[in-house]
Amino acid sequence: MEILKGTKINSILSGSCPVCQNESMYTVPNPYKVTSTLTMEARCSHCNTKYKIEPSFFFGAMYVSYPVGIFFGSISFFITFYLLNLPFMTSYIILIIVMLLLLPIILRISRNIWINIFMKYDKTKALQFKNSQ
Repeated sequence: MEILKGTKINSILSGSCPVCQNESMYTVPNPYKVTSTLTMEARCSHCNTKYKIEPSFFFGAMYVSYPVGIFFGSISFFITFYLLNLPFMTSYIILIIVMLLLLPIILRISRNIWINIFMKYDKTKALQFKNSQ
């Protein structure tokens, strides 16, 4: 993902700090560890960015999770119903299974999108980290 370094897409897909993109915001990289799916570091250890800007900041990510879920659900339904020509009910059941399986991913992507709306990449902070190594 070095090509995308410095873009919001990189931060959203990797879950990295939106300011320096040098470390993950999450304490556990595996989103399927249910007890810590949304457990985040308080600050970036490289650029000291505070992730939780204000109390209940990430409640706004709920508004983002709806269209993200619709996106994944639509793709699932389109593939099963139109491309694979499965019956409607079978496609619907597969859609529910896919949505349940992708829930941790949808939650993290929604948080990543939400924080990237309010923060932007700062090349000087990213370079400070690289120069200090």
